[in-house]
Amino acid sequence: MSRAKVVSLANQKGGVGKTTTTINLGAALALLGRKVLVVDSDPQGNTSSGLGVDAANLEHHLYHCYMQQVEATQVVRPIADLPNLALLPTQMDLVGVEVELMDAKKRERYLANLLEPVLGDYDYVFIDCPPSLGLLTLNALAASDSVLIPMQCEYFALEGLSHLVRTVRLVKNAYNQKLFVEGLVLTMFDRRNRLTYQVQKEVFSHFQDRLFDTVIPRNVRLSEAPSHGQSVLLYDKTAAGAVSYMALGKEFLKRQEKKRH
Repeated sequence: MSRAKVVSLANQKGGVGKTTTTINLGAALALLGRKVLVVDSDPQGNTSSGLGVDAANLEHHLYHCYMQQVEATQVVRPIADLPNLALLPTQMDLVGVEVELMDAKKRERYLANLLEPVLGDYDYVFIDCPPSLGLLTLNALAASDSVLIPMQCEYFALEGLSHLVRTVRLVKNAYNQKLFVEGLVLTMFDRRNRLTYQVQKEVFSHFQDRLFDTVIPRNVRLSEAPSHGQSVLLYDKTAAGAVSYMALGKEFLKRQEKKRH
């Protein structure tokens, strides 16, 4: 039985398009025929609401899986408009995990353990991490095969990037030998701004082929889609943001094929 590849979307800096990328890359792969589970591991719950799920009204969500009150299989919800996409939702209670597991043994393995029973049902699992490097992100990295880093094209983004890469290395050495950086995706790309190209050049000089060719532009439709509880690929498939995420999905799959051969 094949097992899903697990990818964390991480960046300790907020507002870099992490949640947007989780939702829309997941949707792109689902539309391309892959079975995808999106795990909302950010207590803000924006991935859940962005996929049309009001987690505040759910009896159980990711927090209850962490507390071993329910199995992940009981909490996973299909996304109505995207038959190949499912969501493990969350809401603000998830903040409590940091405190509840403070003294727990192997506390970094909780997410890996709770996801294990569902991995056979999917091709890919994408975990949306909170914008911090605390226990929730540690659990995501310990449960993942790789890390995808969305980053905004701005000067200070580079500073945070080196810190994140260091953290990935530490987690790899201490908890998860197979972990690697899948790649970097430049978001909020503004073709009118010269700094955008400088940042792109700088990132490429450090990461070369790990930088995805596809860039995600600033796009009004991308900002509007979450308030309608939809991926931009369903909200307006002709929008620049939708076209870019579909291109990213194809590039992502092409890279996976290369790794297999």
